[in-house]
Order: sequence, then C-alpha cells, then structure tokens
Amino acid sequence: MSPILTPLLLLLSIILLIPTTRSTTTRSTTTTTTIVFTTLGRSRYNFDIFSTPLSSPPSSFQLTDGISVNFNGFFLPDSSLLFVSERNSSFNLYLLPPPSSSPHHRSTLQLLLSSPLLPSNPSFIDRPILFNDNLIYVSTHIPSSIPRQSWSSIYSTHLPTSTTLRLTPPNIADFSPSLSPSGLWTAVSSSGSHPWSGQVQDLFTDIYIFKTLDGSSRTLLIKHGAWPSWSSDGSTLFFHRSSSDGWWSIYCATLLFPSSSSPPFVSSITRVTPPGFHAFTPATSLSDPSTLAIATRRSTSHYRHIELIHLHNGVAVSYHEITRLISPNSHHFNPFISPDGSQLGYHRCRGRGDNGDPSLLLENINSPDPQSFSLFRIDGSFPSFSPSGDRIAYVGLPGLFVVNSDGSSPPLKIFDGNAFATAWDWKRPGVIYTSYGQDFATESTRVDIISVTLNEDDENGAPVIKKLTENGENNAFPSPSPDGESLVFRSGRSGHKNLYIMDSKLGENARLQRLTEGPWTDTMCNWSPDGDWIAFSSDRDNPGNGSFAIYMIHPNGTGLRKVVQSGNGGRANHPWFSPDSKRLAFTSDFAGVSAEPVANPHHYQPYGDIFTAAIDGSDIRRLTHNSYEDGTPTWAPISLEPANVPENLGAGDKCSFDDCHWLNVDNQVLPSAVC
Repeated sequence: MSPILTPLLLLLSIILLIPTTRSTTTRSTTTTTTIVFTTLGRSRYNFDIFSTPLSSPPSSFQLTDGISVNFNGFFLPDSSLLFVSERNSSFNLYLLPPPSSSPHHRSTLQLLLSSPLLPSNPSFIDRPILFNDNLIYVSTHIPSSIPRQSWSSIYSTHLPTSTTLRLTPPNIADFSPSLSPSGLWTAVSSSGSHPWSGQVQDLFTDIYIFKTLDGSSRTLLIKHGAWPSWSSDGSTLFFHRSSSDGWWSIYCATLLFPSSSSPPFVSSITRVTPPGFHAFTPATSLSDPSTLAIATRRSTSHYRHIELIHLHNGVAVSYHEITRLISPNSHHFNPFISPDGSQLGYHRCRGRGDNGDPSLLLENINSPDPQSFSLFRIDGSFPSFSPSGDRIAYVGLPGLFVVNSDGSSPPLKIFDGNAFATAWDWKRPGVIYTSYGQDFATESTRVDIISVTLNEDDENGAPVIKKLTENGENNAFPSPSPDGESLVFRSGRSGHKNLYIMDSKLGENARLQRLTEGPWTDTMCNWSPDGDWIAFSSDRDNPGNGSFAIYMIHPNGTGLRKVVQSGNGGRANHPWFSPDSKRLAFTSDFAGVSAEPVANPHHYQPYGDIFTAAIDGSDIRRLTHNSYEDGTPTWAPISLEPANVPENLGAGDKCSFDDCHWLNVDNQVLPSAVC
C-alpha cells in the first residue's frame, strides 16, 4: 500500500459507512417543521466520474457508483480516486480504493469511504487534493462577516491528527486550489475581500499563491485569472480567463523563483488557445509537461467536451478530441490527469437509472438544525403544501402539478400553461392559486391570477379553473389570507409592480385594495399564517438596479419595515413564513458564490442559498451550501422525516440541462481578436 494512503485509510477505517437509502417520508417525531426548496436544474444532474486511457483509442469507464452526484476528482499515485459526492444528505469527500485487477474494473459492491473533515454545520466541499498526510480542499463552513462575500476558503486537514487549518485569511474568498509539484506552494483563484457584485459569467478573480504548510507568504501572482494548474516542473502555471475578444481562453504564466523559499514572480504570460472557441478549466500532467487537458466549447458541437493539447515551449501545436469521440451528446466537466499520465478523468451526466437509483420527489438535505426542521429539495419549482400537509403543488415550467407529499402517487398535471408561484387556500379544500403567462416579463405583459379547484369527488374529473384578475398586466405571486377571504398578489397595472389585495373567491371585480405604491417593484408576497403580516421582496431602495430586500407590511398597509438585505446590490427573494409566523425562509446571495460558475452547468444566476431569519431580521441562518442556485422555499405545515422520497415515476431523462449560456458559440458576434 502506498505510504501516502496509509494514514488516510487508517483514519477512514474507523468511520461508519452509511449507504444511501431511499425510503418513504412520514411525519417526524423529532423535528418540528420542514422546509422544501427548489434547486434550478439539479434534478437533471446525475453526475459520475469517468476516465479514459491516454495510451489507447478513447473509451469511457465509469469509476463512481451511480449514486447521487459525484464530481471534481483527483487521482492518487496508486490509482485511488478522491472525489466530491453529494450523498447521505450533504457534501463530503470520498476515496475510491485502487482497482484490484485491471485499471478500469473496480468492485461495484465496495462502499465508498467518507472523509471526516470538520466538526461543523453542513457545508459545501470542493476540489480535493491529497499531499502526503494533508488533505487540501475548499469549504464554506466558516461564515464571512462581509455581506455577499463568498464563504469558500482553502483548508488543510492533517489526517493522522484530524487537525484542520484554514489557509485562506479571514473574510477572503478563495477557489480552485492547485499544488506545486513540490507541494510547497498552493495557487488559488481569489476574489479577495470584495463582495460578489453579481457577475454571472466571470468572477473577476486573481491568482494568489501561498505556502501550503500554513498559508504564509501569500502573494498576488496574476491579475484576472482563475483555475490555476501547475506544470510538472513548477516553472509555469496554466490558467483560464475571459479574454478581451470575448473568448474564454487558456493562458500560460512563466514563473521565476528568487530563492527556494521565496514566492515566484511572473516573467511573462502567453495566450495558449486562440480566439474562435472557448477553452477553460485546464489540467496539467505531472508526467508530461507537453500535455494539457482542457474543456472546450466549439462551434462544431453544442456540448462541452474535453480535449488534449500538445505543447511546445508553451505554444499549442496540436489538439486531440477525447470525449466527443466517446459520448458526443453530453457535457463533460473539469478534466484531471493521473500522476503517471495514463488516465484522463472528468465528470459527466450518467443518464438514467444506473444502479437502481430512483428519481426523487423530495431529496433530503442535511439540516443545520435537525431538532427544529428537516430540509428537502423538490423536483419542481415554487412548491407549496396543502393545509394538512398531505399534498404538494409545484410547477414544471410549464405545467402545474399536484403530488402526495409521501410520494405515494405520481404527479398529476392539473394545468398545462406556464404557471408559477403556487399557494393553497387555507379553508377551501383542493383550491390552489397560481398565475399563468410569461415569466421574467415586463409590467404590461399578459399574466393573470387563477384558482384551480381539484375535483375531490372524482379522481378523473377535470379541475375547475377560474380567472381572478381581469386586466392581465403581470399579475403574479398570489398568497391567500388565513381566513380564506382575501388574496394578496403582485400586479404591474399602474406601470410599476406593486402589491394588491382582492377577494379570493370572486377576484378583483368583487373587491380590490392597493397595498403598496411607488415607482419600484414589490413582488413575491407571502401572507403569514397568523394573518398579521405580508412579507414581500422589493427593490425600492434602488429601483431598477436588480437589488432586492425583504420587507413586511400589515394587511391594512401599516407597519412597513425592512427585514433582510443581502448587501449593496444583493438579492433576498421568495420569503415564506414559518407555521408559527415567527421566522421567514428566503433565498439570497448573502453568501456570494461557492465555486467558479464556468465549472458548472447553466444557472440563470450562479448564486442563491436558502436562509431563515426571525421576522425582526435577527438570527440569520444559512441552510444550504452548494454551487447551484437554490430558491422558492416553502415552509410545510407538518414535519417530515429526514429521508428521501422516491418519485412514483420511471427514471426519466436526467441529462437534459444546458451548458453556461455565455459559452454559446452559435451566431456569436465578438470583437476582433486581441491577444
């Protein structure tokens, strides 16, 4: 056995191995409430890590076990695989032991080993590296005190002692670590101490280096660069950046070291990949300095693929397609090369139904406060629970669906249109409110509030649909009062999106009251279960700049107050009251982003975690940690056991997602090349 692995395996051998389970959710006896939220596109991701040999024609071998989402691997010298997995309700690092026979055949019966990292709340873990006895990785477990500053930082855990050291200074955000061949230096992409300013495409990070042992001698190396990767001799550093001509490209920095213990400086930077296609997430080979693996988006493919570049003096002399020859119609992410240069690893969507892993209606997420609430991700958007908690309404964009919350029935589509923002009537059984029309639209766009009444006496009976608004000027986000008499909603009828209250049964023709008024956007409203408050999201602090805070107001228009603001330019959206009306769940970019967006599939915005806060704005708690976009939380009227709920459907296609939209090369208009 490799001496590098011995401490790790000794430590991991004492950890209980917990297999992933799929069981029916029931009412809980240990938690008091349940929060359910949506992760944009997450139900379409079933990532596994694959490899292909570099010494023979490309062929794909699945290394991970087809359970949950497995990504961002790292090969060890003995062919063991260290990787990130979102299983057992949270992110952790796992070790897949070396194969016992051929390089591509590992026992499917062998359980993966969970890495004991930090005695803290659930956090996002990413980009692991094992060097000698030290595990280097990204974690979000320590909050930043700066609003909208990412919590992602670099940590080192000494495995024999479990001693953990933060290598990133306080209130600094670091991503994507890479170790020099000697292990003396770690390079990272860093956004520094600046709050995230909403960049969807480029984080505008710089590359820093510091000593791996303790984080000392931290030095700015390269302005505007990310995803560093050291060459095998330590004299060059490859990285990606968005170039001034609009193309993501690979660059090479030549390093000079004044002494063996002093940080290097950059003598020159050369662009490796030319304009005309996107290239990013470089990975070097420690055994062959002339080989570089990259991800690309070319005009010849609608998919992200992995290619090899052969270099001469830092200049690309040839390109070799790898994954397009294996699986041409899949996106491939974040390549890495084994230390001996024999294997190329990457992750991609595995498709449908591997290892009997079912589709999930509700996926249990590790709750930071399990005695107070359980936490679930739903395969749908804008979920809401019936008053008894036995059913969930959600939208599929398009379509409005109802399903039993225990997963005992297949989802029933009750409306075909493009519906969003669901809410159940408190008093009338089977009545669901929603709006239909174009989403993300202007004030004058035709969008109306409807009620959909289920036919409770006849399971085959068609739902009764009633339109409650008449003018159609972007009426959305209905939320009923607890007495069942009124409905608050957002409308653009005045030329600005403000809040109104109307009769819940007969609509605006029977009764209409204006609740807020001003040249801004008030939206995403939710009526408290005790009837006292209406929470909503508003950009009234700086109308039109995209920044939203959460406010509360009494139904009679008094008592307006701000509850939560993410920070200057930040967003706090989709508030939902707890059953006791004392707290709000909401989504926010309060914690910035947790990974480089270009390394992920497409999100409308690469931000968003679920938070809760007291209704006076105090005691803000972060519930989710990942690199996805979490949103539209709802607070269930019942408590559900923290166990996954299988969806009563076939596995379905689990690879229908987009690559980052800004990487599109079809009909792309770019300025002339600038090197």
